[in-house]
Amino acid sequence: MTKAGERIKSLRKENNLSLTVLSKLTGLSKSAINRWENNQADINGDAIVALAKFFDVTADYLLGLTDY
Repeated sequence: MTKAGERIKSLRKENNLSLTVLSKLTGLSKSAINRWENNQADINGDAIVALAKFFDVTADYLLGLTDY
């Protein structure tokens, strides 16, 4: 899931968040976020929803299905 990892990392950096802070704010593990950003693991549906809500974007955007 290359696009999702890229988008998560980009959104995190645009918002000046460290992995640790994003983890604490979303309740997702720091190691999982790191693996998604580095395309070492696929992201699950619950995490997609949590991150989409947190960053106020659509799940389609996170998955690379849309560019907005």
